[in-house]
Order: sequence, then C-alpha cells, then structure tokens
Amino acid sequence: MGQPGWSTQDLAKSLNVSTAVAKQVIPFLEAQGYIEASDGGCWLTTESGDAVSGSRPPRFTPAAVEAALSALVGRIKAANQDASARFRITKAVAFGDFLAGRPRVQAPDVGVQLIPREPASAEPGSAFEKSADREFLKQLRGKSPTLNIRTYED
Repeated sequence: MGQPGWSTQDLAKSLNVSTAVAKQVIPFLEAQGYIEASDGGCWLTTESGDAVSGSRPPRFTPAAVEAALSALVGRIKAANQDASARFRITKAVAFGDFLAGRPRVQAPDVGVQLIPREPASAEPGSAFEKSADREFLKQLRGKSPTLNIRTYED
C-alpha cells in the first residue's frame, strides 16, 4: 500500500472494488503473511508483502524531492515559453508521501496536463500520439530519478 498503516477503505479504493470485497480479500492477504493487523483497525504491509508487491523502501529525502520539483517547475516554464515545443502544460499536480513530512520518501508522482500546440497529425489516442506524449514527458522529467511524471487524469 506504500503507507505505514492503511484501512479496509484504503484497500478498496486502491483495488477499485467495494469495501465488502476488500473485507473478503484481507483474510487471504493476512493468511499469506503479506499484511498484519495494527492499532485502530488499520493494517500494515509486512516485509513479505512489500517483497511480493515489488515495493521499495523510501530512499529520497524531502529536500531532494523539493529540489526536483523546483527544477521541474523551471522546465515546465521553459517548455511553455518555447513556441517550438509540441505541447503546452496547463496543469501539474504532485502527490506522494513527501507531503506527509516523513524523513525518507518515495519518488512523487506528478500528473501533467498536456495541450497540443498544433492540431494533432494523428487520431487522438493513437499509438503515435501516445508515443509523442511519452517522449515529451521523458524530456520534461530530465535525468532525475526523483520524479515519476505521467499524463494528468481527473
């Protein structure tokens, strides 16, 4: 879950299922040793749960994340001022555990809303357009491993 403690409702939201279904899943996760009960009806993900989910321990400092986000703001401004850039960025939203004030955090996710500067040369949503989006986001990210940049979704 990426959180030190989480609720059944958090699991339901994460899996996009009802709370009733999440309540049915929890005993299986607990029996496998992937989660354990915590105080106040919350759950903790065990080391086995982290291992099977592919999760990694937080490795960045909040200061490193803030520096990466500041640099990203600069790259967004530069891209928006560059008339030859394929897209204009109209919204960027960062979220992640860096907002919780922990000493070590994961790389934040940044949702970036892209608006094409020129009419699309391919069908919207086509593989060509998605490839162009990915390439632009890759350039926007730069070489920083501290950020996960994705197209913005409501």
